[in-house]
Amino acid sequence: MYFKDNPYYEVVFFTASQIPGIEKISVPKEIAGRLYKKDIPTYPEEQLSELIKKFKISEVILAYSDLSFQEIMHKASIVLAAGASFRLLGPNDTMIKSKKPVISICAVRTGAGKSQTSRKVADIIKSFGLKVVAVRHPMSYGDLKEQIVQRFASYKDLDK
Repeated sequence: MYFKDNPYYEVVFFTASQIPGIEKISVPKEIAGRLYKKDIPTYPEEQLSELIKKFKISEVILAYSDLSFQEIMHKASIVLAAGASFRLLGPNDTMIKSKKPVISICAVRTGAGKSQTSRKVADIIKSFGLKVVAVRHPMSYGDLKEQIVQRFASYKDLDK
């Protein structure tokens, strides 16, 4: 969202390594924003150094989690050696703005129990008669155009 409709940036491509097969998915122009006339491709992260040179990339933003400090710095070294700047976006640039209280359920890796914990916290809050809304970051697999907005109000919605 930071880059969507941001005239100071042009997102040229994404790289992927965490989810098998994700490098075959492009971000549809409809999701990328009004400044994009074509889909944004995704490439295997192993090609990052060559892609920086090929597309004359000036800045690379790390935008995924589950990495140790050493892994992040290794990626930064690859980017810098290829001639681009390396950057992480901070909370002020990435967090959803809310006028309501927010409880964030985070973990350092996939499979740590975020979903189960979120369900339990939601059940506790609902037991006090309060309304709960769960917001999850988008996952870049499947039909991205169909997933622009998804609403899950019941377990039936999850099955669907």
